[in-house]
Amino acid sequence: MAMVSQEELLEVRGDLAGQVMMLWELIKGPVIVPLVTFGVYVCLTMSLMLFMERLYMGIVIILVKLFWKKPEKRYKYEPIPDDVEFGSSNFPIVLIQIPMFNEKEVYKISIGAACNLSWPSDRLVIQVLDDSTDPVIKEMVEVECQRWASKGVNIRYQIRENRVGYKAGALKEGLKRSYVKDCEFVAIFDADFRPEPDFLRRAIPFLVNNPDIALVQARWRFVNADECLMTRMQEMSLDYHFTVEQEVGSSTHAFFGFNGTAGVWRIAAINEAGGWKDRTTVEDMDLAVRASLRGWKFLYLGDLQAKSELPSTFKAFRFQQHRWSCGPANLFRKMVMEIVRNKKVRFWKKVYVIYSFFLVRKIVAHMVTFIFYCVVLPLTILIPDVEVPIWGSVYIPSIITILNSVGTPRSIHLLFYWILFENVMSLHRTKATLIGLLEAGRVNEWVVTEKLGDAVKNKSNAKEKQPSNTTTTKNSVKKPRSKLIERMNFLELGFAVFLFICGCVDFMHGKYSYYIYLFLQSITFFIVGFGYVGTII
Repeated sequence: MAMVSQEELLEVRGDLAGQVMMLWELIKGPVIVPLVTFGVYVCLTMSLMLFMERLYMGIVIILVKLFWKKPEKRYKYEPIPDDVEFGSSNFPIVLIQIPMFNEKEVYKISIGAACNLSWPSDRLVIQVLDDSTDPVIKEMVEVECQRWASKGVNIRYQIRENRVGYKAGALKEGLKRSYVKDCEFVAIFDADFRPEPDFLRRAIPFLVNNPDIALVQARWRFVNADECLMTRMQEMSLDYHFTVEQEVGSSTHAFFGFNGTAGVWRIAAINEAGGWKDRTTVEDMDLAVRASLRGWKFLYLGDLQAKSELPSTFKAFRFQQHRWSCGPANLFRKMVMEIVRNKKVRFWKKVYVIYSFFLVRKIVAHMVTFIFYCVVLPLTILIPDVEVPIWGSVYIPSIITILNSVGTPRSIHLLFYWILFENVMSLHRTKATLIGLLEAGRVNEWVVTEKLGDAVKNKSNAKEKQPSNTTTTKNSVKKPRSKLIERMNFLELGFAVFLFICGCVDFMHGKYSYYIYLFLQSITFFIVGFGYVGTII
């Protein structure tokens, strides 16, 4: 058999490369360029939608801070007095629900905080809804409930035979208990939340004195915001959500999405709205929208705060963001026509819920961030026939970013890295949003956000206490190499390579110096792709 010469091999390769280039030139003009151009126009439209929404909320929040009356002035508000003569009879009976699932590190926190609430003990029922699958943890939670019960606290430990409906199912079952029938209001706290003792005394009077209010929502504060850079990034995003989005919704339309915890509901409003439903992974938002469509009002209190824990591992954060992005998109698909046909709420409120609350904030915001800045803009580097106007690629994103930064002034120096990290996370949020809109495979995936509590701190303290001359055993030599493989995120690594190539092309042939952004974004994708983000345990 004749050997192929090196010259012949190079000639074949040259012919193949030439054919590929010829095919590229054939399809580029009639197919690729129009597609990318269409993508640019769509992304610019979404950018303008997001820009106008952020600008609108920025203007409203300034007006609220300068001219709006405080909630105590806008609504009837009278603290419930302690009456020596009549005892606690003037206090309504309040139910506290604490849903749990294998919360080994934090279960004592929320139970202890609930039991220490300043409210007459005979007018308070605490319900621990434990869906744990680990029998050891179940026993620990039950013992903790018994410990508080022995102190005279009216606390009930409830379990179910299965986890049907997840959190929504647990909350729904809890409201069916016979001892709940006399309760007027229910406060919900996730297992890592720790309300201040005066939480109920500050929230309940709004519900007692204003029969049209269904929900009082408190602001979240974070005990581990400084644990790592990833938790600082989360704090920036969530602070904007509470400082601006929730405040604007409460002040203008008395509507916003219930955050699922650190809120007090009127039980009659829950029942009228149809109760808890498990059709999406955002049962809290589902209930809020249904209650609002029946004319109920919501009140957000920014100065009423509850401490909580941010997910500090990237895996936990990614699962949380999938749920928070997929659920709203899926709920929008299920409820958009119900909102349109509703007769009880005014036209502009329906516009606000459909356009601002759902379309722009829950769908467009995720998709434009990823598609424009991580796909379309880099593609225009490879296809110079398509141009993006400077106002769309630089000016509008810069203004949106500045408007987003108002929630956390202390982290203003981290703003640029926050942009890069949010762009990486937009990959997962966009994927989750599409899954929700299309009702694809993982649409109802529910993974409970892992809380570490003091586990990491205790682990590091234990390491420090170990004597330095301890002989290392074979079992503690090194973490296996597979740990790195487990941490790796290949989708992020793929986009890191793509953006790096685009950056190199722009560096050599570009005219707008996009390569600075592309290289930095590529590095961020590489960092996340190799798993060096968040707390590594």
